[in-house]
Amino acid sequence: MCDLSKTRNNVVAAKGNPSAKIFIIGEAPGEKEDITGFPFVGRAGKMLDTVLSSVDIDPLEDCYITNIVKCRPPENRRPTSLEISRCITWLEDQISHLKPSIVILAGSTAVEGYLGIKDPITKIRGTWIVKNEIKFMPIFHPAYLLRNPSKEKGKPKWLTWQDLKAVKKELDLL
Repeated sequence: MCDLSKTRNNVVAAKGNPSAKIFIIGEAPGEKEDITGFPFVGRAGKMLDTVLSSVDIDPLEDCYITNIVKCRPPENRRPTSLEISRCITWLEDQISHLKPSIVILAGSTAVEGYLGIKDPITKIRGTWIVKNEIKFMPIFHPAYLLRNPSKEKGKPKWLTWQDLKAVKKELDLL
């Protein structure tokens, strides 16, 4: 049992379409997610919906959305490697059962926690990583985009838009 289960209100499993070709992994539930039991329903969730919709990806129809851990860390802190290791089997089972073609890894915690890659997200975002016949696309976490709102070319929001256009292109080829 993980210590996160002692302080949470709800397990936050997932939302979206289990038959979707796109699987999105974030970091951890926040306060609103812990209250509702659904991932990405707060400000970062609204940002995620906006950036997905900007490339004609429907967040609820085209995606299945979850987090690397299923319970809210106290004070919305980053989950520890021990907490991730206690929860990773659940995530692996979700991916194994749903068999997505594309996995979007939102933020460095998702990239490191699932793929074990410790490179900075600024270096690997926008690059396809293939593992077990699944294409993984690291992107900036939507919370980071909230802190960096400029849509100017080369800025995080613009880069994320480029990354998601590549995801949409790949989705259209399936």
